[in-house]
Amino acid sequence: MNETHITTDVVVIGAGPVGLFAVFELGLLDLKCHLIDILDRPGGQCAELYPEKPIYDIPGFSVISGQELTDNLMKQIEPFGAVFHYNRMINNVKKLDSGGFKVIDDEGQVYECKVVVVAAGGGSFQPKRPPVPGIEVFEDKSVFYSVRRMEEFKDQDIVIVGGGDSALDWVLSLQPLARSMTLVHRRDNFRAAPDSVNKMKELVAAGKMKLILGQIGELNGENGMLSSMTIKSADEVLSIPVTRLLPFFGLTMKLGPVADWGLDLENNLITVDTEKFETSVPGVFAIGDINTYPGKLKLILSGFHEGALMSQAAKRIISPDERIIFQYTTSSTKLQKKLGVK
Repeated sequence: MNETHITTDVVVIGAGPVGLFAVFELGLLDLKCHLIDILDRPGGQCAELYPEKPIYDIPGFSVISGQELTDNLMKQIEPFGAVFHYNRMINNVKKLDSGGFKVIDDEGQVYECKVVVVAAGGGSFQPKRPPVPGIEVFEDKSVFYSVRRMEEFKDQDIVIVGGGDSALDWVLSLQPLARSMTLVHRRDNFRAAPDSVNKMKELVAAGKMKLILGQIGELNGENGMLSSMTIKSADEVLSIPVTRLLPFFGLTMKLGPVADWGLDLENNLITVDTEKFETSVPGVFAIGDINTYPGKLKLILSGFHEGALMSQAAKRIISPDERIIFQYTTSSTKLQKKLGVK
């Protein structure tokens, strides 16, 4: 494959919320970004796994969905003209003798930049597939590992499998839309928030849904569309109707090629300092869930903080002779002009 070259200030690997906010902070400092993501859209796990699930710990929003947060961040960075490359994985990052980096993706695209920012969450991720023979033929037709459009589950016989927050959250969110709702879990002990568990059990007691303790057995249907399934409980095998199956068995995180870039790692996470969030390779930074340091909290707001400090350090690398004056967007007419504020 012929290589093409793109020259930019910063390559951001990962277009989740933290990567998107990093574009904003870098843009305020006149740094241009190209973002590369393995998914086909911005938003990372927020948009891929729970676009309609409410998030309660984003400063300034009592509640906001993953998709709303992504949309707001995309609008916020519009003035800076970031360029996105989707469905791409970075295969290689090379330090150039002249300074800066050569980044190559799996399409053969070459990016030359002064700074690399790894904001890839936990790396590339995929839902864990239940060990059920033949489940593949139903995937993306009647078996789903995330909910992107709630209305597609309206008037369906929904079976949700799992005992964590994702399973319970979607039980409560989809139950009012469903023709029937069944939660399947292997035991009567849940890892979800107690309030969610209590609300689910109230729905069961009211006859508005079913709770079955057991494990998935066989799936039945034609042309990728489910019609029924069996559940193996402690003393019997049950057959129940199902037209939409949502298994929540967690995610398999894969660090992928990042593991081969020569960065210092700890438990498959990238170690960084807490002044600049720089890795063991000068000029390569890691922000968000993919990094680790003493006291690390895997929160979106923590990633935002990391992105702000990283941007100041990146500016010093890219413009070493330029005096950097810290400014506030509320009072700086220069920053407001960049943002298009009238």
